[in-house]
Amino acid sequence: MFYSKKFRKFNNVRHCFFSRKGGFSKGLYQSLNCGKGSKDDKKNVYKNLSLISKKIKINQKKLSLMYQTHSNKVIIINKKNKNLKKFNSDALITKLKGIALGVVTADCVPIILYDIKNQIIGCIHAGWKGASSGIIENTVKKFRKLHTRNKIFASVGPCIGKKSYEVDIDFYKKFISKSKKNSAYFLKKNNNKKLFNLRKYVNDKLVKLNVKVDHVNHDTFKEKSNFFSYRRSQKLKEKDYGRCISVISLVS
Repeated sequence: MFYSKKFRKFNNVRHCFFSRKGGFSKGLYQSLNCGKGSKDDKKNVYKNLSLISKKIKINQKKLSLMYQTHSNKVIIINKKNKNLKKFNSDALITKLKGIALGVVTADCVPIILYDIKNQIIGCIHAGWKGASSGIIENTVKKFRKLHTRNKIFASVGPCIGKKSYEVDIDFYKKFISKSKKNSAYFLKKNNNKKLFNLRKYVNDKLVKLNVKVDHVNHDTFKEKSNFFSYRRSQKLKEKDYGRCISVISLVS
């Protein structure tokens, strides 16, 4: 379990970036796999989600999860839609108390947000695809649609580190074609490969939007005992991979 130093100081929210430890899953999914989209035994996934709900002191039915597709879609949870089982989006926002917002990741960036002026919380699933297509900007825009005067804090959780994220030249060119400035997020590994700093890419987008940012800086690829990693499972030619969960809720 990992926490933001900043968010720990806020009395009105509970949060946690959960590791892969302390759950019920076996094998590849050992042990706190929270990915409903994985091929893990569903009973174990639900047991794990039940455990998460207890830790965050919330009824399991009030833990809101997304069907994440690397999109830039944001959903605001209100009284009308709060009982939906699943939200088709890559970010969630709510002003409702007693609801927890969850994001599952395995190398992508989990971001939790809190507007301390207006008591609004949010969470974002930001991989390179979602981040480059505007998921962060869209989320902050939605916060500001609810309230124009706000003070938003974000904590950027464990994700793949810059030394672990190897990409090909085509990937690099895709980013450079959007903006030459994006070259700042790449280091040369060799003639065919670059290293991509996803954390900094996401951080700079938040900063540009006047969001105060702190980091829970861990590399999911390197820290095998702490985190699931899609990249690592690909490299090891494993059939599937688990997902870690990051959660935030407004205290009721």
